[in-house]
Amino acid sequence: MYKSTVALAILLSLLVASICSAQIAPDQQIIDGVAAGTIQEAKASAWGFDPEDSTAQLQAAIDSGVPKLIVDKMAGPWIVTPLTLVSDQDILFEEGVELLAKRGEYLSKNATLVTASNKENITLTGYGATFRMWQEDYDNPAKYDRAEWRHCLSIRSSSNIEVYGLTLTESGGDGIYLGTAIAGVTNKDIIIKDVVCDKNYRQGISVITAENLFIESCTLTNTGGTAPMAGIDFEPNKPGERVVNCVMRDCIIGGNSGNGIVMYLRPLDATSVDISLRFENCVCTGDRGAARVTLNEGAAGAPDGLVEFVDCVFQDAYGSGIQVSKPADRSRVRFVNCSVINPAAGAVAIAPIMLLSRQGAVSPVGGVEFVDCVVSDTLDRNPIKYVNAGDVGIEDVTGTLIIEKDGQRETVALTEEVLAEWMPVMEWKDIPHLDLEGVALKPMNADVPADACNFGQARVRRTGAFLLSATEGDEVSFTVHYFQVGKYGGKPVPVVLTTPSGAELRPGEAIFLENTEISFTAPETGVYDLVADPGANRLRITQSTNPINLDGRGGTVGLIGSAGDYYFWVPAGTREFGARVCGEGAGESVAAKLINPAGEIVAEVDNCFETYQFEVELPEGTEGQVWLLKIQKPSAMPWEDHYMDLRGVPPILSPTPEALIIPAQ
Repeated sequence: MYKSTVALAILLSLLVASICSAQIAPDQQIIDGVAAGTIQEAKASAWGFDPEDSTAQLQAAIDSGVPKLIVDKMAGPWIVTPLTLVSDQDILFEEGVELLAKRGEYLSKNATLVTASNKENITLTGYGATFRMWQEDYDNPAKYDRAEWRHCLSIRSSSNIEVYGLTLTESGGDGIYLGTAIAGVTNKDIIIKDVVCDKNYRQGISVITAENLFIESCTLTNTGGTAPMAGIDFEPNKPGERVVNCVMRDCIIGGNSGNGIVMYLRPLDATSVDISLRFENCVCTGDRGAARVTLNEGAAGAPDGLVEFVDCVFQDAYGSGIQVSKPADRSRVRFVNCSVINPAAGAVAIAPIMLLSRQGAVSPVGGVEFVDCVVSDTLDRNPIKYVNAGDVGIEDVTGTLIIEKDGQRETVALTEEVLAEWMPVMEWKDIPHLDLEGVALKPMNADVPADACNFGQARVRRTGAFLLSATEGDEVSFTVHYFQVGKYGGKPVPVVLTTPSGAELRPGEAIFLENTEISFTAPETGVYDLVADPGANRLRITQSTNPINLDGRGGTVGLIGSAGDYYFWVPAGTREFGARVCGEGAGESVAAKLINPAGEIVAEVDNCFETYQFEVELPEGTEGQVWLLKIQKPSAMPWEDHYMDLRGVPPILSPTPEALIIPAQ
C-alpha cells in the first residue's frame, strides 16, 4: 500500500511538472482587449509560452504596447533570442522569473538579450528576477566568434528609462550598456536602482553617452573575460558624446578583474560638453584597481568639468586605490572624505594614490583636490606617487590627507614641499626630436640578405608604421603576423604602402589571427612608407625579402612584449642624443640596455614603468655610427606594453645593422 501511494505521488508530480512545463496557448480574448485599448495590464503568458523558445510569444506581448506588462513566473525560464523593447511601457518581471538567452543562438557579435534603441518612457522592474546569458559559450572560439558586445541590456539613444531590482549576469559583454543608436543622440534621464550586475564579461555597466543618469544602490561584481573588466566604465567613443550630470550613489563594487570604477574619458576633447560626474558613498573592494580617472592629455585637449567622489571607500585593491591621469588645467577631480585602505599590498612600487602622465602629454598633470581623505597603508611607502611617462610636471594638487599607520594618524597638508618630497619629477635633458620632414631616406647597405631583414621581435601595438627599402622591379614579399591581445576582437587590417614619389599601393590585408603573405612588384626605387596598424592587438612582420624598419617619425613607437635588438643610426657630427624607454603606467615595465658601436653597455635600466632617458654626449667630429638598444623582459615586474622614443637621431629602428634605413644626407 505504501509503495503504491509513493508511486502515485511521483506520478502526479511528474504529471503536474509536465503540464506546467508544456506550451501554453495564447488567450485571444486578452490579446484582443489589449489591441482595443480596453485592457491596460496583462500577463505575458496571455500571448503564450513555449518552454523551448518563447521569443515569439514574449516579443508579441511587448509589441502589443500594453501599458503594463507582467512577465509571470513559469515552471521554467523564458528562453529567448534577442528581444527589442517599445516606448511607453512598464514591464514587471515577477519574483523568480528568469529571462534566459537561448543556447546556441546569439551568434552575431552584437546580439543582445534585451535592447531599447531610440525609445522613451520604459520602466523595467524585476526584484528577484534575473536576465541570464551563456558567457562560457561566448568565450569558446569553437562555438562563437570573439566579441565583447553580447550585453544583457542595451540602452541606446533612449530617454526616460528606469531599471529596478533586476539581476543581470553571465553576459558576453556588459550587464548594462548605455550607447548610441543614432549618432549624436545621447541617453537622457536614466535611472538604474537596486540592480545587480554579476559575472559579466566586459563590464558590469558601460556608459558611452548619458545625460541625467542616476545609479543607486547597485552591486557590480566579478566582471571578468575581456578588458577593461570594470565594475562600471564611463568611456565615450567620440568627442560629441556626453558624460553629463551622472550620479552614482550607495553602490557596492568588488571582485572585478579590472578596476572598480573607470572613467576613460580620453576620446572627449576640448570641443566636448563639460563633464559632470559624482560618486557618493560607494565602496570598491578587492578589484584590480579601485578608482581610475583618465582624460585626454594630447594636443586635442580635454573637456572641462568636475568629477567628484564623496564619502567613498577604496579597499584592498590589487593595484592603486586611486589613479588619475589628466591635464591640470582641464576639468577638476575632487575626493572628499574618502578612504584608501590597504591597496597594492604585494607591490611596494605602487602607491595608494597614483598620478600619471602618458605618452604625448602636452601639459602638467594635476587639477586634483583631496579633502580630509584617509590613506591607511601597512607598507612603508609614500601615499602618492607620480609616474612620468609624458615628460611633464605636476601642478595644482591640493588638500589634506590623513595618513593612518600602525594605529596612528597624521594629518598632512599637500604643500609644494610635501609633494616635492613624495613625488620628485624626473628631469631629463631636453633633447628634441630630429626633424626629418622632407629628408630623403636610403638603405645603408645596397645588398641585404633576407635573413637580416626579419623583424619578428617587434610586435607593434597601436603604432603600425614601418619603412621598406626596394629597388624598381624587386619582387617584394613579407609575412604579417596579426594576433590577439587578451580577448580584443579584430578585423582585417589594410597594408598600405606609399611610394617614394607619393603614390599609394594596397597589396593586401592582414587577416586577424593568421599569418598573411603580402607581395608586390616595386614600381620605383627608394624607401616606402608602410602602415599596418593592429589597434589594440599586435602585429609583426617577418620573412621579408627587403629591409623593413620601425618608423618613429610620427612619435613614440609602441610595442608589446618585444624583447630583442633594435639598431639605430647616429649621423656624423651628432654631439648628443637620447633614447627613451618606458612601460605602460604603473603596472607594466621594461628592461633595456644601450650599447655603443664597440659592443659596450653604456647604461641599463630594469623594471622601468616610467620614462627613462639614456643620454649620450659625443665628441666633436664623430663619424656616423650604429648603436644598439637592447630590449629585455623586466626581472620582477609585469611585461606587456612598452615604448621607445629616439631623440636627436633619426627615429628609425632596424632588426640588424645591415638592414638599417638612414637619411640620404
